Amino acid sequence: MNRTLGSEWNAFAVAVRFLTRVPIPGDAAGGPERLAAGVRYYALVGALIGVVCAGVYWLALLVFPGPVAIVLAIAAGPAITGAFHEDGLADTFDGIGAGAGDPQRALEIMRDSRLGTYGTVALIAALALKFAVLTALSPATIGVALVAGHGLSRWSGVIVMQTSGYVRDAGAATPVADRLAGFGWLVMLVTAALLVTSLAVFLSPFAAMLALAGLGGGHVLMRLYFEPRLKGYTGDTLGAVQQASEIGLYLGLAAWA
Repeated sequence: MNRTLGSEWNAFAVAVRFLTRVPIPGDAAGGPERLAAGVRYYALVGALIGVVCAGVYWLALLVFPGPVAIVLAIAAGPAITGAFHEDGLADTFDGIGAGAGDPQRALEIMRDSRLGTYGTVALIAALALKFAVLTALSPATIGVALVAGHGLSRWSGVIVMQTSGYVRDAGAATPVADRLAGFGWLVMLVTAALLVTSLAVFLSPFAAMLALAGLGGGHVLMRLYFEPRLKGYTGDTLGAVQQASEIGLYLGLAAWA
């Protein structure tokens, strides 16, 4: 594929529009191919979401107590994305929890827009964990954690796409389920390396190691939950992996703190 600055901007813009509600300008032509190209920028888009959340935190901290600023920073994430990943987490737990071990039944339930008991509990637990863990971190650490957490957790979701099979014939993740090519991997790895380096520089190398361990733990545990039951992944489970990986990274930093 002939890559120019304009084509890469369009791929980035598609990634932004797919993962968020931000109406960024860019050429949407190209259909599934353009959507697939945007996957390599998911971690970067996640990091930018984290920058906004960190900005909300720091601005709120000028006016409100720390816990209030943390709640506002957490809320900024789903406000930007339209609760895209939180919805996936809830649907995953609803489907698997109520699916009684039947993969097809679980997939049917996951398509239902209504929120069930399993999904409600999972969503409340995830939000409560984020709040509890972030309150255990220092204000300086929280800003770095939000940027790295949002960025690397989207990277974690892409890893699922590259190492597992998409189980639906059609769905939100269908156009982006293709494997990354060499350039796509390069962009993803450079983005991840920069985020990990930011943790090492602004916090410490040991903090970065614990953050990665937590991220990996959340990634693996969530996959162990849904992959044996669904025999692959869906768009909803990518959201669940993102949430689990983000929380895992925060837990790693809390262990360091």
